Amino acid sequence: MTKIVKTRLKEILDERGLSIRGFAFGNDLSFETVRRLYNNTAKQYQRETLGRICDVLDIKIEDLLYITDDDSEDS
Repeated sequence: MTKIVKTRLKEILDERGLSIRGFAFGNDLSFETVRRLYNNTAKQYQRETLGRICDVLDIKIEDLLYITDDDSEDS
């Protein structure tokens, strides 16, 4: 089974009571990029964006990203 990278951005923003739109616009980030990361639909991860998110949220990269099995594969 293939492994994929996912984010915990939804859990982090929800815990802090932050909306996608408010977080994106309040921190000079693209709404669409943050939405894709929040919903785990991003195909690529820009290092600068991940660094900015970690800096703004005061978290480590390992708090944001994790590796899991790709459950969308056909058997």
